[in-house]
Amino acid sequence: MGGSARADEPPVESQVLGILVGRGQTLAVAESLTGGLVAAAITDVPGASRAFRGAITAYATEVKREVLGVSGALLAERGAVDAEVARQLAVGARRLLGADWGIATTGVAGPEPQDGMPVGTVHVAVSAPGEGGVVAQRLSLRGDRAAIRAGSVRAVLALLRNELLHADFRAGQDTEQNGEDGCLQP
Repeated sequence: MGGSARADEPPVESQVLGILVGRGQTLAVAESLTGGLVAAAITDVPGASRAFRGAITAYATEVKREVLGVSGALLAERGAVDAEVARQLAVGARRLLGADWGIATTGVAGPEPQDGMPVGTVHVAVSAPGEGGVVAQRLSLRGDRAAIRAGSVRAVLALLRNELLHADFRAGQDTEQNGEDGCLQP
């Protein structure tokens, strides 16, 4: 399901699991339009249980609100296809399943528009550990329902990979700038 830019790279789901396992960190997923496809892609990787805590398929709006803690006012005002909803889903999955990282998908796979949004409008989000923050990305995907859902899986896993790599970069910067004695490291 994942795929990558280069044929010699492992699939993105293998990459993110490798990074997570190497750090001793865990992942939780909240999915709407993907209906379990993100969890399936992750659990297709042998050894996924070393980092993957679980997933919530929150297809119904009530589940987003009542189980994952998405603001009812936000859902009423903007609908489920929204960047802030994606952020809150990612945070809710991380909190509910006790994981270090949370990821989420929400959007319109079709065949009809939803909440005033055209088919192919998708929001994916990543919630980082501690005060690491939450990032969301809006996608405009083309194709049939299956293509939109598959593209959503690839996008959320790629966003997670990028956030994991940026977390490494930021940690490396902090170490170089501060060092043990407050001096710059060579």
